[in-house]
Amino acid sequence: MRKFEPNQISEQLLPVTAAGSMGMIGGPGGSELTDESSAYRQRRDEIAGRAANYVVGEPIPVVEYTDAEHALWRLVSERLTERHRDLAAPEFLEAAERLGVAEDGVPQLQDVSDRLHGLTGFRLRPASGVVPFDLFCGSLADSYFHSTQYLRDGATPFYSTEPDILHEVIGHGSAMAADRFAELYRLAGEAVRRVESETAVQFVAKTFWFTIECGLLDAADGPRAYGASIVSSYGELEHFRSAEIRPLDIADMAHVDYDITQYQTTLYSARSLAHLEDVAGEFWASCDDTSIEKLLVVDI
Repeated sequence: MRKFEPNQISEQLLPVTAAGSMGMIGGPGGSELTDESSAYRQRRDEIAGRAANYVVGEPIPVVEYTDAEHALWRLVSERLTERHRDLAAPEFLEAAERLGVAEDGVPQLQDVSDRLHGLTGFRLRPASGVVPFDLFCGSLADSYFHSTQYLRDGATPFYSTEPDILHEVIGHGSAMAADRFAELYRLAGEAVRRVESETAVQFVAKTFWFTIECGLLDAADGPRAYGASIVSSYGELEHFRSAEIRPLDIADMAHVDYDITQYQTTLYSARSLAHLEDVAGEFWASCDDTSIEKLLVVDI
């Protein structure tokens, strides 16, 4: 397999977890570095540095979170829970309940990893920041998920310019606590391992974005979210139903652009979790460079 590097394609095609500072969780736009933001950067780098030398199989480094960080976690997770009741897919809600992450403070990544492993076989691996997509997604085939441990800037509690532990645990961790979602993560990882061309990897990244990161499921009261970037985002939860919502269609994704720094303007909704498995799951289970090349052909 050819080594995939983020700078070989548009960074917009990388999922949030692999996007580093290009990512946007919870709201559009950026902000100038304030004194508090500078303090956040220092704290972020301190926590991220502990993951740099992590060896698989060793205990995940413990982070002594501050009272302010625990308070921030409580504020955001409680607000998200309120939104989830009306806007998150029932399958996601069941998975989140199964994982059982407390709202009273930032959890230790090792504790979440142990819980996940007992439920679906997934383990979390600490990440210091940017993870190349082939490594990030390919590791899913081995039931490993790269997760940051730092928490977003307290000055902007409802969005983050980077993937933080709140996004990783509440968004991805919750989904991976359900067997059927966990299998979809594994299939996406196997697809990345299977394809060889940069174009094919780029397209798998796009399908990952429109499903695992930003996917919806139909419901009687309107589409509901299961995608990690939406369910972990206070702003996206309020906005996503105003986007153009299309029926889940892998081929259609080939011709749709997106911007991870803005609220999504186009989203895809599956009729059910079974439909998601039939469409996205089957695509990841069988795709190769040739089949993806055919999908990318634009009629003239």
